[in-house]
Amino acid sequence: MALTKDRKENDTGNGTETAAVPPRGGGVRRRTRPDPAARSRGGQRFILVGLVLASAYSLFPVYWLIIAATKDRVGLYQSNGLWFSGFHLWENLQQVFTYEDGIFLRWTANSFLYAGVGSLGGTLIALLTGYGLARFDFPGRGVVFATVVGSFLIPIALLTLPLYLMFSEIGLVDTPWAMLIPCLINPFSVYLAKVYTEATIPFELLEAARIDGAGELRIFFSIVLRMMTTGGATVFLLAFVNTWNAFFLPLTVLRGEENWTLNLGLYNWSGKRLESGIDVTSLVLTGALLSIIPMAIMMVAMRRYWRSGVTLGALK
Repeated sequence: MALTKDRKENDTGNGTETAAVPPRGGGVRRRTRPDPAARSRGGQRFILVGLVLASAYSLFPVYWLIIAATKDRVGLYQSNGLWFSGFHLWENLQQVFTYEDGIFLRWTANSFLYAGVGSLGGTLIALLTGYGLARFDFPGRGVVFATVVGSFLIPIALLTLPLYLMFSEIGLVDTPWAMLIPCLINPFSVYLAKVYTEATIPFELLEAARIDGAGELRIFFSIVLRMMTTGGATVFLLAFVNTWNAFFLPLTVLRGEENWTLNLGLYNWSGKRLESGIDVTSLVLTGALLSIIPMAIMMVAMRRYWRSGVTLGALK
């Protein structure tokens, strides 16, 4: 009777499983098992707390930069660094755009040239190369792919000096080509393009296009390139951010101020403040805030391509 009663309580209880275990001293003892739903809720809370902490850690520098860009020189040094002290953002922006005859705008245009044109050309080359490695069989393909994988494991800092020596021999130092040519070749982008091609481009589709009489270039630009929109957007965004934030390469191959990038120009302003006694800290902070806006816009603009790629994969 006791066993039957315990089983009924288990069936009509609040979701907690119980089992009747006869103890040594007689009678019935119930053993409670943990509720899987409760464990799932606990795991979700733990993940949520971790995401909140990671987001706060990532956004805190941006928050501080926004606060600092709204202060003048006195407020920057004498007020609380985590809260506003007056609002001088418009004055700081005016000084940034007019300081040294508006050289900041020239640096911004150079950064867009290097990051935009270089990343666009590098993305096209990476998609072509990745597609060729994934869907064409030729002698030495494994060696080529191994070379690509091995090359993107080499830090870019180790390649900067050889690039400088090579560009010096052919007269490309202190020219836009010294920045554009390295941006066109990115082994990691080739690897991403190859992996994405293998996952999204079936052999049957390519064979059907060849049977219909389409050439290889037409197949790539009319079929493959449209199906690789999500992968291409990812490759382009990674290349754009990498080039926009580049510092060591432009520091090595660019000499004149008219060819500098934003990062290199702001670094020069910061050094000038330390060397000549001119305090342009507010200009450096305001310029740094302006420099992150294009990357934020790029992230928002590329989001729709990722969303369309996920939807396409779900339909398949």
